[in-house]
Amino acid sequence: MDNHLRQDRDAMGELFIWTDIDPAHEQDFNLWYDREHMAERARIPGFAWARRYHTRNGERPYLALYRTESLHTFGTEAYQQAFQHQTPWSIQNFARMRNTNRRVMVVTLVAGVGTGGALGMVPLGGTATAEKAFAIANTVMSIEGVLALRVLTPEPSLSTPLPSEPAEGRKLEPMLLVDATNEPAAAAAARAVAAELNLPAAQTHTFNLLWDLRSADLAT
Repeated sequence: MDNHLRQDRDAMGELFIWTDIDPAHEQDFNLWYDREHMAERARIPGFAWARRYHTRNGERPYLALYRTESLHTFGTEAYQQAFQHQTPWSIQNFARMRNTNRRVMVVTLVAGVGTGGALGMVPLGGTATAEKAFAIANTVMSIEGVLALRVLTPEPSLSTPLPSEPAEGRKLEPMLLVDATNEPAAAAAARAVAAELNLPAAQTHTFNLLWDLRSADLAT
């Protein structure tokens, strides 16, 4: 395996939650994330930031990402306490989530820096394909509005499913994420990635950033 994608516990991590929600409870779902869950996770030692995204298209309209200093964070007592002892509000909303993908990802920084107002996402299908992200980085970064590229590769032993995803037969695949200044730029970049890697354009996704919470801000 390429050293860029080597999965070890010292690598940066991202908790990846991609989900649908029962429309009857969508307002409470968003309130829970914005008033409790984001800050609860971002306060855990080893977390760096939390971000929420939304799209009007696709079967899973909500995406939450949480960056950690390393994969070790997911084995700490503080994280295990939060994961195993959810709040009543969390338990209620987890039960309302549908078609959820929960993954703990290894972060591979490919090119660029920065957080944009939109995110492009391309499922890569396999590690061999993920390695090709480095070969196409210059092409994608040349698109106006593109800020940064990274690959997220699932760590199977840490990617415990939430209730709405069957434990058997899950598809754990790498994702290429494109930070861009706006949704059209993110969409153009996602399409370019798909074209360069001979992946179906219909499987690309774009999201708009709802908000960004930095863990350091919670310590002040």
